[in-house]
Amino acid sequence: MNTYIEYIIIIVALILISLIIMKLMKKDFSVEANKLIGYLGGKDNIINAECNMSRFKVILKDVSKVDKEAIQKLGAKGIVEIDNQLKIIFGKDARALKKYIDEII
Repeated sequence: MNTYIEYIIIIVALILISLIIMKLMKKDFSVEANKLIGYLGGKDNIINAECNMSRFKVILKDVSKVDKEAIQKLGAKGIVEIDNQLKIIFGKDARALKKYIDEII
């Protein structure tokens, strides 16, 4: 009987540890979106933002205000600049970032 209780305690402890690890690994996209807006020159610099699969496309008033290095440190796999728009490859995180950015701007 005591061994069953020990096994149950071990299983519960493992489940709790797994849940804590998953919580710590989850990104906080609201924080990431705020950082991205800052790196794009602020919300007043953003004219339009769109998301297409893994790419985040943003049309800006002034591209010179963009901190591309910081955007790459945020997790961008690539940035393409064409006139006043940037196409930023974020992978699977692009849609989540777009959702939070829409709420902010």
